[in-house]
Amino acid sequence: MNPDLEQVARALRDAYGGKVVAPLRDWLAPTDAAGAYAVQEINTRFWQRQGRRIVGRKAGLTARAVQQQLGVDQPDFGVLFEDMRVADGGRLDPARCIQAKAEAEIAFVLGADLPSPDTTSDQVAAAVATVHAAIEIVDSRIAEWKITFADTVADNGSSAFFVLADAGLPLAVLDLEGAAMAMAVNGDVASTGVGAAVMGNPLNAAAWLARTLAERGEPLQTGDILLAGALGPMVALKVGDEVRVEIAGIGACSFTFAGA
Repeated sequence: MNPDLEQVARALRDAYGGKVVAPLRDWLAPTDAAGAYAVQEINTRFWQRQGRRIVGRKAGLTARAVQQQLGVDQPDFGVLFEDMRVADGGRLDPARCIQAKAEAEIAFVLGADLPSPDTTSDQVAAAVATVHAAIEIVDSRIAEWKITFADTVADNGSSAFFVLADAGLPLAVLDLEGAAMAMAVNGDVASTGVGAAVMGNPLNAAAWLARTLAERGEPLQTGDILLAGALGPMVALKVGDEVRVEIAGIGACSFTFAGA
């Protein structure tokens, strides 16, 4: 393994203690996908050896405008670990975060494996057991969120925590593209969006994720949770914030950004 990549991986792991690192320009070119995913893989395996359990994946950069901002033409992904889940209606201690932001998403829980590198959105739809409203709490170990594509990929897709609505619905009855989202912070709407903002349909993002992971020999499996990407702008969090997401026809979930 490239010792420079090992060094980057360790710096990112150490930053979870709260001390952010400078952008990774000295090690990774801004669009170096191979190097960035290698760093992510190093840390994923490290954390697995520490006992953390993978429960799914997240897709990021699913909005074309964000891709253009970072100079890429594709989404990215990160790993979801069991200990990243915050209970619906629960609390997230701000001390566990560095510079957290919240974004509303549609999530899928799979009822079947997706082993093919040619997976289509229709095949994803057939494999989905339930659809849920979700909140991803993103964070960055990179100073001041000054990220490139390589920075966010290496940093596990700038992931931190997620909330999954307890209640899920079968996909067949839902209009994913037209699902309107409103995210309220302390009762005031702070972000709005719609399902079509995610690559035209969140199923398209899930299919990209399935194909990409199958090509890497890490196919999505029954029971996996998939966060399909942000429906609207992310919102920076302040201590004490109460965040609630409602997605029309799909459901709602919430959390409070405060200690116990």
